[in-house]
Amino acid sequence: MQKKHHLQDMLEPTINNLGFDLVRILTIGNINPTLQIMIERKDRKNMVVDDCATVSRAVSAILDEKDPISGKYTLEVSSPGLDRPLVNLENFTRFAGFEAKVETDTEIEKRKRFKGRIVRVENNNIILLMNDKEWSIPFNAVAKAKLLLTDELIAAAQAEADEQEDFN
Repeated sequence: MQKKHHLQDMLEPTINNLGFDLVRILTIGNINPTLQIMIERKDRKNMVVDDCATVSRAVSAILDEKDPISGKYTLEVSSPGLDRPLVNLENFTRFAGFEAKVETDTEIEKRKRFKGRIVRVENNNIILLMNDKEWSIPFNAVAKAKLLLTDELIAAAQAEADEQEDFN
């Protein structure tokens, strides 16, 4: 799966202490790069702008103090969104039943790209249903993966949002 970003050990404890899980850190671009930090709430409630602002302020303070990035850059803190990256086995378990796109760094039965429904996780393998066939993809072979934006995913997210609103 994705290699650990060099800033993860520095930033993740603070992000966790604020009540968020770090989904991904990515540096985009070379000249004036963007440091993208993707977070989600530990309670899995929907993110709001204030959540991103809280993490952005805390992370900015650390980055200003430690100065691990030379030169000018832009900090971007965001939620993973509906068509989120799938970065660990727990993500695949959590989103079983939904469509995903998975790319591997090694061939599995002569292919590296898969698009299908996540069935389950079994023995560190992702079981994906594609064209009426179950494919077993070793998690350690996954180069990148993400949920696909489907009507089903949108409906599930809307139902979850409605449920949260009823609860409040």
